[in-house]
Amino acid sequence: MDDELNHRARAMLRAVAAGRAEVTHSQEPDLRVDGLLCSDQMTARQLAHAGLVRPAQRDCVGPWVPAEITPAGRAMLA
Repeated sequence: MDDELNHRARAMLRAVAAGRAEVTHSQEPDLRVDGLLCSDQMTARQLAHAGLVRPAQRDCVGPWVPAEITPAGRAMLA
């Protein structure tokens, strides 16, 4: 991901940091915020592939788990 995040990517990171997001366990993860599927899954996947967000629980059963921001994601928001 670029060193600069666009407004939408920053908003997604802030939602994850606030504990408002869930993510799927998959190679192409989907993200939902406040129970609603994000309309820009490409950006959500870029955030995950860049290591900025990840599932908070690795061994949870079910398609959706809480998302968490990584230290790299926090640095991007700083």
